[in-house]
Amino acid sequence: MYYRLEVSPKLNVGDPRGDGALHQIRSYLDLPVDHIFTRDVYSVYADISRDDAEKAVAAITNPVIQTGAVGETAPDIDFDWQVVVGFGPGVTDNVARSTRKLLADVLERPLDPSEEVYTSVEYFIKAPDFDRETVKHLAFDVLANDLIQTVHLASRQEWKAAGTPENRPAFADDSKPHVDVIDLQVADHDLIRISKEGTLALTLEEMKAIQTYFLSQKEVREHMGLSINPTDVELEVLAQTWSEHCKHKIFNARIEYRDGDGDVEIIDSCFKSYIRKSTEEIGETIDWLVSIFHDNAGVIRFNDELDVVYKVETHNSPTALDPYGGAMTGIVGVNRDPMGTGMGANLVLNVWGYCFGSPFTAAADVPEGLFHPRRLRDQVHKGVIDGGNQSGIPYAAGWEYFDPRYLGKPLVYCGTLGTLPKELNGKSGAEKSIEPGDFAVMIGGRIGKDGIHGATFSSEELHKDSPVQAVQIGDPITQKLVSDFLMEARDKLLYRFITDNGAGGLSSSLGEMSELCGGCEIDLANAPLKYAGLQPWEIFVSEAQERMSLAVPPESLDAFLAFAKRRNVEATVLGRFTDSGYLHVTYNGQTVAWLKEHFLHDGLPQLTIPAEWRAPVWPEPEVGVDRDVKADLLSLLGRLNICSGEFKARQYDHEVKGLSVLKPYTGVHRNVAADATVSMIKPLGTDGVIMAYGIAPRYSDIDTYDMMASVIDMAIRRTIAVGGKLDRVAGLDNFCWPDPVVSPANPDGKYKAAQLVRANRALYDYTKAFGVPCVSGKDSMKNDSTKGGKRISIPPTVLFSTLAVMEDITKAVSLDVKCPGDLVYVIGNTRAELGGSEFFAMLGAVGNHVPKVDAAAAKDLYRRVSQLTELELCHSLSTPALGGLGVALAKMAVAGDLGMEIDVSAIPAAAGLTPADVLFSESNSRFIATVAPEDKAAFEDRLEGTPFACVGRVTAEPALTLKTVSRTITLSVDELTCAYTTTLDGV
Repeated sequence: MYYRLEVSPKLNVGDPRGDGALHQIRSYLDLPVDHIFTRDVYSVYADISRDDAEKAVAAITNPVIQTGAVGETAPDIDFDWQVVVGFGPGVTDNVARSTRKLLADVLERPLDPSEEVYTSVEYFIKAPDFDRETVKHLAFDVLANDLIQTVHLASRQEWKAAGTPENRPAFADDSKPHVDVIDLQVADHDLIRISKEGTLALTLEEMKAIQTYFLSQKEVREHMGLSINPTDVELEVLAQTWSEHCKHKIFNARIEYRDGDGDVEIIDSCFKSYIRKSTEEIGETIDWLVSIFHDNAGVIRFNDELDVVYKVETHNSPTALDPYGGAMTGIVGVNRDPMGTGMGANLVLNVWGYCFGSPFTAAADVPEGLFHPRRLRDQVHKGVIDGGNQSGIPYAAGWEYFDPRYLGKPLVYCGTLGTLPKELNGKSGAEKSIEPGDFAVMIGGRIGKDGIHGATFSSEELHKDSPVQAVQIGDPITQKLVSDFLMEARDKLLYRFITDNGAGGLSSSLGEMSELCGGCEIDLANAPLKYAGLQPWEIFVSEAQERMSLAVPPESLDAFLAFAKRRNVEATVLGRFTDSGYLHVTYNGQTVAWLKEHFLHDGLPQLTIPAEWRAPVWPEPEVGVDRDVKADLLSLLGRLNICSGEFKARQYDHEVKGLSVLKPYTGVHRNVAADATVSMIKPLGTDGVIMAYGIAPRYSDIDTYDMMASVIDMAIRRTIAVGGKLDRVAGLDNFCWPDPVVSPANPDGKYKAAQLVRANRALYDYTKAFGVPCVSGKDSMKNDSTKGGKRISIPPTVLFSTLAVMEDITKAVSLDVKCPGDLVYVIGNTRAELGGSEFFAMLGAVGNHVPKVDAAAAKDLYRRVSQLTELELCHSLSTPALGGLGVALAKMAVAGDLGMEIDVSAIPAAAGLTPADVLFSESNSRFIATVAPEDKAAFEDRLEGTPFACVGRVTAEPALTLKTVSRTITLSVDELTCAYTTTLDGV
């Protein structure tokens, strides 16, 4: 029986979704739409009565703001066009899943698998001058993504004549499960063809290594009923396991680095030579590292009861195909990293950050096949919000960065912090193990075609043939059930090992688990599927979301499965772990994969990459003494990388759980982005964590060595500025790079590879110098796009995140000025370092003098500033970054809604700088502090021997006054606020 259930907004209440669509169409496409009315439709195919349908629609309708109906009704407004948007066959529909569960509650019986629910949204558009092509254009440019959604268009007359067709996107695939054998005994060009056509992302050398391996296994494979050629399951498993995404081939490559003088150095793995080496050497001098580099996330000591877990991931390629689904998968996916770390972490805080092209990009400048940055931004943030807030996790930090070079592929960073019990049954909560004989169990969501080839697809540039099936949509509600169940099962000690099903799905999780144990044997026919029609290889590599893999000891299996059933979490036994030395995969008892663990995990040939450094030289703009500093400062405050992003950030709740101390946006009106945030780990606790970050992609245009040094310094000094201490700071490095492998299509690959080496060198030098170990990280290579026939590569980008333990959160310091009469100090030296700055970018220039970092001087300074905050000698404290001192001073005034009188000539600076140089240079390792007059001596005593100066005072008059040798400039706080908050307000 089919029933159509409608839920419509009441006109007197308003239609936020319709208003949002109207705003987007007018903003993105500049089309004259009068108004839009929307409603939700639930297509129910179930053995129910009309009364049951009436009960169901009542259950899903909020009677205060909505009306519900069974059957199709006329919309409450006049319209010219109807656009119906639904999901395509096999695409995850979270609302339908939840409605199906609700329907089971209404019926007081479980639904049969054949009883289904599908959802769609109907848009009724008033636009009398539109033809069908215009409506189609707005539908696919704003309302739908044709990769995952279906669209039905009808004029008013067509709708009146025929109504709306049923929405039943059932996935129908009558193909029988089968296993293909891939003939690899072919010529080299055919090996490349097989890799390309199969989206395997394997090189010729890698394909030949696979070819050789299977030839060498002839006898043992014959015994298993297999040939000298791999099955499709085996080849796909190898492709996923050996993908750039999973194996980090570029970071582990042998790099032949040639410097500007022609000298050659061989680097055997950037990861081992720089990142891991630094952390291991720092680890010899500190005692708070718990688990580093061998689990899903880094673990550090927090207090006597808990350890903290932190991971930041990127989800760039899937987001480029489906901004909403890709971003949601990014946030719920990174949630699973702490869940799969140690014995499983409780999820506490999320972070997010995005790199986009300008939302004000002209539509004509967006290559065909790419999303407009404005739509991309809206959908990405909605995906992160729906994934994060629906999981009940607040955000602690969020940011955006804009550059035209992110037009081809956006960068979407998502991170999660969790807590682990320090001990479970006398063992560290960060420890886990697998024993031969343990059962391999999967819990959570079912397996579908979504996410197939996700790992290999993410290992390539974005192109016109990028696979649609790589797109995934997360289900945060299912994941919340899984998370809550796991924490209880963990405390009951019902499992021995846990990890997430990330890139590569079961092939990744069970493959890695079997390596630790020495083998496993699983039957894919046992795996729970969303629908029939999946082939064995698809079941094994699908990255469908909300799934975890566990090792459950035999004596705990019955209790584990019974407890999962009570908590409404699907748990399935797929097989057992062994010590055979082989990954043995069957389907209904037939062997479909038999791979040596050693070859699967260690047989990948090492990549060799040539790298050649040449220092770029850019035109150097003149910054004269007569520049209009007032106009410059107001313009800088309105630039995309400096202005307030409060409008977007507020859409994600940071107060869930009630843990925030220093909020993401601070000040009297909570409208200024904080340097860093402080959060409790447990409600009403006095200890907490500081979360900060550094990112400066434009510095890469000059030298990635200095870019890396600067972002490390930026994150650390932001941590210090809110009250942190250098001896409890951990770092996370997230590299996002354009393709550094030279090829005919990528002729500057050698230079990009050299940039990668230089960034890694700086990471080693400065994390070592500051004593800040990298406890986790991720690299994302191949961030290029050739869609629309135009190659666009991102600038080399590193997000350096920091996590610091703060023992007394009551001593946290915010940046807003608070007390008229306070003295204003600038701490640290300013140099002529405007290369790569926002000021030069505003002038259309790059420059050459990129900010440097003097680590020894900075380290001494940071220890002194920490003494100041420990003694509570600073009423406010901020650290300048993009836009320099001028922007930092303006933000402090806006945040406090008070004024400051500043003598620019008193600021500690190199000789010969113009006022614009002093105010807009982005020199590192500097602070601005406000201090009570009575604390002047104590404050200055702590800074003796370092560059600092009292440069002014806080005033009750809300205006920023900047005095130079030749003039006095006054900007009201209203002017500053307008410049800072207007650009992205409502965007």
